[in-house]
This record gives sequence, C-alpha cells and structure tokens, in this order.
Amino acid sequence: MSEMRIDRVETVIVDIPLRRAHRFARAGMDAQPVLYVFVRTAGGVTGVGEGVVPGGPWWGGESVETMQLIVERYIAPVLLGRGVEDVTGILRDAADVVAANLFAKAAVEVALHDAWARHLGVPVHTLLGGPARTSVPVTWALGTEPAETVVEEALATLDTGRHTSFKLKMGAQDPAADVARITTVAEKLAGVAGVRVDLNARWDRLTSLTHLPALADAGVEMVEQPVPGHDVDALAAVSAALPIPVMADESLRTPADALRLVTSRAAGIFAVKTTKSGGLRASRAIAEVAAAAGVPCYAATSIESPVGTAASLHAACTSPAAPWGSELFGPLLMAEEMLVDPLVYDADGLHLPQGPGLGVELDPDKIRAFRRK
Repeated sequence: MSEMRIDRVETVIVDIPLRRAHRFARAGMDAQPVLYVFVRTAGGVTGVGEGVVPGGPWWGGESVETMQLIVERYIAPVLLGRGVEDVTGILRDAADVVAANLFAKAAVEVALHDAWARHLGVPVHTLLGGPARTSVPVTWALGTEPAETVVEEALATLDTGRHTSFKLKMGAQDPAADVARITTVAEKLAGVAGVRVDLNARWDRLTSLTHLPALADAGVEMVEQPVPGHDVDALAAVSAALPIPVMADESLRTPADALRLVTSRAAGIFAVKTTKSGGLRASRAIAEVAAAAGVPCYAATSIESPVGTAASLHAACTSPAAPWGSELFGPLLMAEEMLVDPLVYDADGLHLPQGPGLGVELDPDKIRAFRRK
C-alpha cells in the first residue's frame, strides 16, 4: 500500500546519563550513547529502532558512530520507496550492501516492525506470533566494584521490591581475587537473593576450570561466557565440568551459532539480545532453535534505553523457548526518563506495553536535551 511506503530515514545520537557508573571487565561508562533510527512512511507513521552497545565497540566491534554511518550511507538508500511490511526483502537487500554490522541492522529492523505494526494498529508482538507471557522478571546487573560496594547496592536494590537476583561482572582482577570477591558477595546475599556472574569472555579454558568450581560451591547460580566467544570447545568443556548452567553470550549472535552451541552441548542457557543478533526476527529464530533443543533463553541486555528494552521485551514475551528471566534493567540505570509514559517495572518484573507498535513514545524534549551536537 502506498501509505506504507518509506519516504524518510533519520538518525539521532543521544548520550543518556546513568544513575551511577557501570563498569565491565574492559570498559566503563557514566552515560550510555544510543542511536535512534526513525523510519517515516508516506502515510505519516514513524517507527523507531535503537542501536546500542554496552559501553562502546569493545564488545561487538560497533559503536553508535559506526552504526549511524552505516545506516545513513548504506542502508537508508535500500529502504527508501519500499513498504515497511517488506522486512524480509529489505533485510536481504541490505545484506547485499552491508555485511555483519548486526547492531546497526537491528536498529533498522526494529524501526520497520514498529512502523508496520503502527500502520496496522497492533502491537509488535502480534507480528511475532503473539505473547506467551506478558511480563518477565528482571535481574539487576552490578559492576566490578569491591564486594562491600556491590553488597550495599544489592541490598538497597532489594528494598525496591523489583529484583530478586543479581548478576556481577568479573574479569577485571586476578582470578583468585575475583573469586574471593564474588564468594564474599554470595555469602552476604545467601538466602536473600540469587547471584550470577558474567566474565565477558575474559578467561581461558584452564583458568575457568580452575576457578569456577569455587563459585558453584559458594552458591552462584549461573556463569555467563567465561571464555572467548569463538572457543566453543572450551565453553563446552566448562559447561560439562560445572554443576551450574553456563550461559552463552559472546558465542551466540546468529541462529547458526545457536545450532552449533546445541550440537556441541556448549551452553545450558542462551543469552538472546535483539541488538547483537540483528533484530527481532533473528532473535525469534534463535529462540526456535533453543526451544527445539530444550535450552532456556535469557532476555539479555546491551543496556538499552526504553526503546531497545521494549523491543527486547516483545521478543522475550513471544519466545517459544522456556524463559530463564531477563536483564532488561537498562531504563532503570538511566538517570533520565526518555519516554512520555515509562515502562512498568514491579515485583512481577517488566510488563509488556499494549499500545500499537512497540507501545512506547519517546519524549521529544529529552531527545533535544541529550542529542549529541
């Protein structure tokens, strides 16, 4: 239909301040840069998607700056004049112009779904097959700070009533010291909250097999990506050695990766991120592989703003795989509310918006305030 034809693609970079600094093993940040991609149709409907990485290009090789260039110079020309419903054809043709760059492509793909669903007057989750659930529990992520700092924040967060589990970053310290730090935290939170850890692929096989059993003994519930993403054999060895599940993140970007992880028995949980996989459809395909193999999925985060968080939530709520919770806490970490009406977090988790499209509306005043000059 002519009113669904794309007539404009725009991008905006914003830098959203955080409530407190967030530190990974290799990087840290006190503001989250976000690329918003706006796809407008001839019928006057605008869809929005988000390109974001956790703290810069160290994780996936992309940044908001590279995403903006890729979208404006290479992908936008593929979109213009096409119908927003032609998602399959647009993604195929975009792949002929741009290889990889899945974070940039995710922003465009989500914007297409948002605009398409708004034209139809339905939520994005309808285009994905409808919801299997309407909310997901949310784990709060903590950084690499000392044990006393982590425990203090965890206890304060428990008082909000919104979280019952915490994921701690590791890999910035000597392995033995890092294990001692996590063990202290786990002891302090025993019987009060669940504790998980994320190595961000910082250890090798030997270091992981040497030190991770002590974390399992301390009551840690899950270990995320201890070894480099390419080393699936090492991930499988660690997974086989531990009595607790190992979650694949850096090893899992595409449905093909999911199949390899299943056949290698390398992970007990899949960390599914709309951002790292190129959008909603690839995330859904990963969940289909996981469901067939009986592997639960975790709605992971790149510390998205509410737009990307809503997209991930739509994907998580329609996932056919068994749920293992989520880490969609990004908007709560941000010091400014970017939406006209905030997402709803409570003791039941994060609730699925029910309006058309993603069900969220960006506040134009906040876009102007934090837009990068």
